[in-house]
Amino acid sequence: MEQVKLLGFWYSPFTHRVEWALKLKGVKYEYIEEDRYNKSPLLLESNPVYKKVPVLIHNGKPICDSMVILEYIDETFEGPSILPKDPHDRALSRFWAKFLDDKVVKVVNAFLGKGEEQEKGKEEVCEMLKILDNELKDKTFFVANKFGYADIVANLVGLWLGVFQEGSGVELVTSEKFPNFCGWRDEYVNCSQVKEYLPPRNDLLAFFQIFTRAQAAASASTKK
Repeated sequence: MEQVKLLGFWYSPFTHRVEWALKLKGVKYEYIEEDRYNKSPLLLESNPVYKKVPVLIHNGKPICDSMVILEYIDETFEGPSILPKDPHDRALSRFWAKFLDDKVVKVVNAFLGKGEEQEKGKEEVCEMLKILDNELKDKTFFVANKFGYADIVANLVGLWLGVFQEGSGVELVTSEKFPNFCGWRDEYVNCSQVKEYLPPRNDLLAFFQIFTRAQAAASASTKK
């Protein structure tokens, strides 16, 4: 019998990528919520290099990094394909997934950074949005008009980006500047393959506000 465990944070887009893939494949799994400030021995043993979530444990063997885990799930379990069968479409999916994954730090800096770091992050996120606005014109999904790998990785820009924007008051995404991206985003969060697998937006927003207040308090205390 297959034994599958997932170690994660409920608010993490990376954890949700993996949960999404497991649910799409119909894989039964045990979810274990981690504490970012008090990581469990199981997490530290399972990912001794980065000590981060998500970690998938399949029959006692850990697999780390959400992008790697997605491909492992696709190759290991029966069910709908996450990566396309066509080699060119598969390459395109990996390209866009990597493009999106590489922008994570820039997105965080744009909304949570300070000073020059934040300004540079804003510039880089706007450049990313220009590229996506051009790519997503008249598209619902990234590749071959079918939900898959790149679309799962796009959860950060599809939902979390809007939460960061609302919670921080830093406005980068508007329908006037990026109409194609905004149209794609609105369809993305409401389409059947996506909606049931995303966490409640209000819960994410509340967490973001608590997190930013805690960061501000910690920063202020260090300056005293």
